Amino acid sequence: MRSTMTAYGITALGASFWGLTGLFVQNLYAFGLSPLHVVTIRMTLSAFIMFCLIGVIRPYLLKIYIRDIPHFIGLGVVSIALFNWCYFTVMERSTLSIAVVLLYTSPIFVAVISRFVFREPITKNKTAATILTLIGCSLVAGLLPNGEMNITFSILFIGVAAGFFCALYSIIGKFVSQKYHSVTITAYSMLCGAVFLFPISGITHHLEPFKTEPMAWVNALLSVFVSTISAYILYTAGLKYIESSHAAILSTMELVVAVAVGVVVFGDMLSIWQNIGITLVFSAILLAVFSRKQKFVKRQKQM
Repeated sequence: MRSTMTAYGITALGASFWGLTGLFVQNLYAFGLSPLHVVTIRMTLSAFIMFCLIGVIRPYLLKIYIRDIPHFIGLGVVSIALFNWCYFTVMERSTLSIAVVLLYTSPIFVAVISRFVFREPITKNKTAATILTLIGCSLVAGLLPNGEMNITFSILFIGVAAGFFCALYSIIGKFVSQKYHSVTITAYSMLCGAVFLFPISGITHHLEPFKTEPMAWVNALLSVFVSTISAYILYTAGLKYIESSHAAILSTMELVVAVAVGVVVFGDMLSIWQNIGITLVFSAILLAVFSRKQKFVKRQKQM
């Protein structure tokens, strides 16, 4: 039981580190970098740093089976690179509020896919938690109760695709989380994503800030160590012990932390509806954890 609850904790902590991304990424945008450039920098630096550190400290963690390479390509290219591209595209063409709400359709995708792939049951608690998550995120993003969602079909499609690609990390990650250390999974995922993004991003023509601005390096490295490497290692480690659908619900901690950063660091003001939304998101997380706890108690009684 203790290990299971610890897994919930580190999964939520990893998602929380994703919520800190805005602290560093917004500063990188100020140097004239595009979202695609920032994603490429984060994944490339992450892969380089992780392979160097692992190669020196624990080289045996770099050993993988060739048959598992498609899983790492799926995680790095589809679940991270394409997810970020879709997410940032919606923000660029529409608004952050719409992008966030469409992104957090991911728990629905995870619940449905996990039902067929891992035979995870779609329980009443899980359904209620997913609904609370969607409503809570909509309130926090400002689309409820009076927001208007006037978007084109293409934006809707790309936004839902972001949610789908995001959901695939919990699914694909589950396959390899039983075989490899979370550090190994994160390193190879970042490498595959970097290899995919580097040639198409044109990043080599936008490296001037890193030659003249020390703060560009500071923000890039903080983004890499905190909201990329640490976040994915913790989240992936949690996947080994909890259901993919529960992990997807816990990932909404990213939104809560991002809002908290806006309030504490940037002086944003929260409305009553946004506070209600945050409460609903936390309720969804507690409901997911309580659902797992019930199953543990029931299993103990049977023993």
